[in-house]
Amino acid sequence: MQFNDFYYQIYLVTMTLVAVIVFVSLLFVEAGYGKFVSKKWGHGISNKTGWMLMEMPVFISMVLLWWFSEKTFETVPLIIFIMFQIHYFHRSFVFPFRLKGSNIMPLTIVLMGFTFNVLNAFMQGGWIFYLAPAEVFEISWLYSWQFILGTLVYFTGMIINISSDNIIRKLRKPGDNKYYLPEGGMFRYVVSANYFGELLEWIGFALLSWSWAGVVFVLWSFANLAPRARSTYKKYELLFGEEFTKRKLRYIIPFVY
Repeated sequence: MQFNDFYYQIYLVTMTLVAVIVFVSLLFVEAGYGKFVSKKWGHGISNKTGWMLMEMPVFISMVLLWWFSEKTFETVPLIIFIMFQIHYFHRSFVFPFRLKGSNIMPLTIVLMGFTFNVLNAFMQGGWIFYLAPAEVFEISWLYSWQFILGTLVYFTGMIINISSDNIIRKLRKPGDNKYYLPEGGMFRYVVSANYFGELLEWIGFALLSWSWAGVVFVLWSFANLAPRARSTYKKYELLFGEEFTKRKLRYIIPFVY
C-alpha cells in the first residue's frame, strides 16, 4: 500500500475545510441520534447495532493499514497504534453493549459515521505507518515531552470520557424515560463531560503522534461534539430552567466554552 505525500496533504486540507462546514451546519441542524433522535432522519436501526457499525470500520481499517505497512513491528508506531485502538475497541465492542433502553439510530447517521471513520483511519494510519519519516518515530520518541505529555492527556481524557458515560448510564432505571441532570466528575464544570473527555483524548493523541492528521482529527471532534454539547445545554435549559442555569456550566470546555 502506497501513500503519496502531496495528495495526502491535499486530503488533510480538504478534511479541514469539511470540518468547518460540518461545525457551522451542526449549529443549525441537530444530528438525529441519542437524545435528539428524529424520524426526519429516516429509517432507524438498533442503537447498539448503529454504534458498532459506525465505530468498527476505523478499528478494522487501522488494523489493515498497520498490517500491510513496512512498520508493522516497529516499536513506536506499534505503541501509537495500540493506544489508538484501545479507544476504538471500547467504542466498537464494549460501549454499544452497555447502552440501556431501546433507542434507534437513523441509518443516515450510521452511514455518515461509517464514512468519516474510514476516512479518519486513512488520515491517522497514513501518517503513522507510511509517511512519517523514520527519524520521527525512533525509540527516543518515547522519551520526548510530546509523547509523555500527549500520553498523559490521552489517558486522562479516556478516563473522563468513560467515567462520564458511566454517570449518564446510571441516571435511569430500567423502563424510566425521564431526563435527569448528570452530577459529579467533570459535570460540575461542563454540560457534556463525556464529550470533553473525548476531545481531550484526541488532543493528547495529536501531541503524542505529533502530526497534522491528529490536529485535523481534533478539529473534526470539536466540529461534531461542540454543537451537540450546545444543543444539550439548550435542551437542559428548557427542561430544568433555573435548577440547571444556576450551575453556570460551560458547553464542553471547562471555564472556556
